[in-house]
This record gives sequence, C-alpha cells and structure tokens, in this order.
Amino acid sequence: MNYLLGLPLLLTLLLSSSCVLCLPLPFTSFDDGYVQLFGEDNLKVHGDGRTVHLTLDERTGSGFASQDLYLHGFFSASIKLPSDYTAGVVVAFYMSNGDVYEKNHDEIDFEFLGNIRGKDWRIQTNVYGNGSTNVGREERYGLWFDPSDDFHRYSILWTDSQIIFYVDGVPVREVRKTETMGGQFPSKPMSLYVTIWDGSDWATNGGKYRVNYKYAPYVAEFTNLVLHGCAVNPVDPLGGCDNTPASKSIPTGISLGERAKMESLRKKHMTYSYCYDRTRYKVPPPECVIDHEEAKHLHMFDPVMFGNARHRHPKHRRRSGSASSM
Repeated sequence: MNYLLGLPLLLTLLLSSSCVLCLPLPFTSFDDGYVQLFGEDNLKVHGDGRTVHLTLDERTGSGFASQDLYLHGFFSASIKLPSDYTAGVVVAFYMSNGDVYEKNHDEIDFEFLGNIRGKDWRIQTNVYGNGSTNVGREERYGLWFDPSDDFHRYSILWTDSQIIFYVDGVPVREVRKTETMGGQFPSKPMSLYVTIWDGSDWATNGGKYRVNYKYAPYVAEFTNLVLHGCAVNPVDPLGGCDNTPASKSIPTGISLGERAKMESLRKKHMTYSYCYDRTRYKVPPPECVIDHEEAKHLHMFDPVMFGNARHRHPKHRRRSGSASSM
C-alpha cells in the first residue's frame, strides 16, 4: 500500500491558510504511485518521474491511473494543456471506481473541453454517485487564463461530507452531502485517473467542432501530482480506513476568505450549472441551493421555476460526453 508522507504539513496548510496550495506539498513519482492505462508510447515519463506527457494522435489517446484505491483524500496536479486548435480534445483529471463497480460507480470529474482559435478553454466539473449517470451534475466555467501557456494547479478534496474543486488554490465549486442526494454522493473507494482522448461527438459546441488531426499530436503535460488520502485494501475496499493516520489528516471546510473568492469567481466565470437548466429539469434537483444573482448571470433565471426554491444569501478511457455540453 502506498501511504504518503507529508500528511501533517498538508493538514496544517489546508486548515490554517486561505491559500490551499501556498506551501510545498508531498508529490508522488509515476513509478511509486501510478500505472499506465492505455496509449502505448503516447505516454512519456520525464525527469525524476514527477512529469508525465500524454499524447492524442490519429492512433490513440493515452492515460494513467493511481495504483491504489482511496477512500477520501486530497488529489492534485499541475497541468499544461495542448495549444492551438484543440476542438474536440478532452483532457480529464478525475476520480472513479467504474472498473470495480460497473453498474453503480462513483465519479468526481475535472474535464477540460477543447477550443477553437480565439475562444477560451472551458473546464467542466461533475459528480456521480452510485451509478447516477442519468442525473448530470455538471458545472462549466470559462478559464480566466490560457491553460496552454503554463502549468496551473487543479485539485479535488473529497471527504465523507463534501467535495471541493480548486483551481490554483481557489475553490470553484463545493458539493455538500445532503439527505436529498440519497446515495448519489460518492461514497466508495476510487482511483485517480488522468487521460487525453477524442471527444469530437460532444466536447466543443455539442460536437459542432471536431478534432482536426492536422494539428496533432496534442500533448498534455502533468507534473507534481499529489495523492494524499486513505489507500484501502483492494480485496476489501469497503473495509474502511477511518483509523489510519492518513484519514485523520484529511481536512474539511472552506475558510471565509476562500468562500468569498469562490463566489466572486463563480459569478464572473461560471457559464453553466445543472441547477439552473430549465430544459433538463422542470424543477431544480432537491440538493440545489438557488442563487438568483448566479442564475441571472447565466441567463437562466425563471421566477416561476425558482420562486419557491431555497435561496443562498449573498456572501481508462473516458466515457462518451456528458449531457448538455455546449
């Protein structure tokens, strides 16, 4: 089992600072923590094993996964995306247990949706629990920087009560476990997956713009990957690990400063949220907390639909595409 060092440092960092990644973190080399999934020579490990290049070309995409399954934790990577024309190209950094639980899997996604020249890259987050793929919980944001110019850090914090997505140390989304979600909150051990693949059918403007291999190869770079969590016994993955030092060091919560940054970022850069999608959901899913200002920003506000909803006061190869990709 690969129990990582540096847990007290990370705990102190996350609990005491509004910047979740301001201090050095314990990294895991490719040989120590990961295994190739597919792609043959389209996966290249560089330097001391802390940098991995994944390539998509006419033959295949590529990907790798963590050697261990984890029950909760903090998972992070610095990522540099392909440049130029990248329509239809999907880069994914995500947690999943689909290989273990084929019909009732859990998943926590960061998906980077390729672009055409002159347009911003978009990032999509999604959460599935217990096979609830028919209930899409997507949110999308226009990135406020060019992710192909330099490395930026993307992180997932997953506990038994919440999931937080971070970009460069700033939270962009929080998913809380509620009674209304029932068993649809991810609760079973998952592996970390990293892939690049052809999502032409859906990824850019609903499939209007497809991968053009004239611009291949498409190379995504990953470095300084963090696997900080409770690794479980694959023979008995539901045996739990609540008594291990790793599980006790996994933090919870967002500071007041982080929350203010998150709300500001969402109002400026969020372009889609399932909670406001009147076409997919005549009534918002019960876990949704409606923010009228957010809805107006998304041009999805409907006073009839949202009038009685709860208000928030100011303050591996991947599957086919997610629903309503734009």
